[in-house]
Amino acid sequence: MASRESLTSYPKEKIKILLLEGVHRSAHESLGEDGFTVESQAGVPGGSELARKVDGIHVLGIRSKTRITPEILSKARRLLAIGCFCIGTDQVNLEQATALGIPVFNSPFSNTRSVAELVIGEIIVLLRRIFDKSRAAHEGEWQKEAKGCFEVRNKRLGIVGYGHIGSQVSILAEALGMQVFYYDIVDKLPMGNAVRMQSLEKLLKSVDIVSLHVPEDKATTGMIGEGQLDRMKDGGYLINASRGKVVDLDALARALHGGKLAGAAVDVFPEEPKGTGEKFACPLQGIPNVILTPHVGGSTKEAQENIARDLSAKLIRFINNGSTMGCVNIPQVHLPVLRDHHRILHIHRNVPGVLSKVNDVFSKFAINVESQYLKTNEKVGYLIVDVKRDISDEVFARIKGIEETIKARILY
Repeated sequence: MASRESLTSYPKEKIKILLLEGVHRSAHESLGEDGFTVESQAGVPGGSELARKVDGIHVLGIRSKTRITPEILSKARRLLAIGCFCIGTDQVNLEQATALGIPVFNSPFSNTRSVAELVIGEIIVLLRRIFDKSRAAHEGEWQKEAKGCFEVRNKRLGIVGYGHIGSQVSILAEALGMQVFYYDIVDKLPMGNAVRMQSLEKLLKSVDIVSLHVPEDKATTGMIGEGQLDRMKDGGYLINASRGKVVDLDALARALHGGKLAGAAVDVFPEEPKGTGEKFACPLQGIPNVILTPHVGGSTKEAQENIARDLSAKLIRFINNGSTMGCVNIPQVHLPVLRDHHRILHIHRNVPGVLSKVNDVFSKFAINVESQYLKTNEKVGYLIVDVKRDISDEVFARIKGIEETIKARILY
């Protein structure tokens, strides 16, 4: 069994936190000010280097390029949590992290404004063919003409995925005088005068511009292919600032080459280079009125700082008092500040009888429970118990020794 000290959150200076990929400095500052030992690194370590670095680390902070595989997780013997300082968690093997009782946190809403602004800017640039005219001017050609150029006012914008980003795009677009329509698999109340469409097919054939704001999952992979592009209006525009696998880029290239669509803007790709300066290839390269950006929707100073502060706060709350709000794989529990108690955090396989086994231990040792919280998902349960008196090594060993236990920790 690991030493009891390694299973507590105190003393704080012994909690080691590693931040990779140039996480905004405010995260380092926030975590350091709370008393933790923090190391930051700008790059993305290779597999062997990463495996070496995570050995002995209690909290790992990454962005979108670091791949946390089962092999990496097997080396992270003391890892308490992973913070994804970005929107998604695709880069982490969530199944294995859950099996090991490692909560994974992300910040899904902190870059909402930055992405929404990029989309609005791309709509204007596409409809005015700004990139083509700018490139021509750089090459010494004067293209002063109105052919194929339009105002955005009164154009019909179709938003697929009406979450935090999609709804904010809706508000900004309507402020520009656009007519907004949206489709989402979940019932969402419209912002402003936006109109909900009953199907993706109906939306595609009804609007001038389609903007995608969906997560990447089995339902959305390949969501926009040849059939969907054929349903769009002739001379329409497609914008994808969601996930790279949502759109079939070969089909999109054919639609653009053939004149079905008048333009497109793509910020995310099925395969992306690992770092700045690496070679990038895409079937959309060289096509007129196509904007290709290197996954920069959330790449603003404001978004990165918002993400850093949001994730730091979530990690601090988890380490200090066990709260898991904002976690994607362990049940979310908001806990009161720990005062004058000893708190046991118990992550276990979600099978019947675990709570009874834990309480049997307390009963056998005559320990009075002050408060108790339990929340479960389909895989695991998260039990938090506050008691007034100290917990002996024997009591903790009994609780940790319960067959279904995945991970247990004590806070003082």
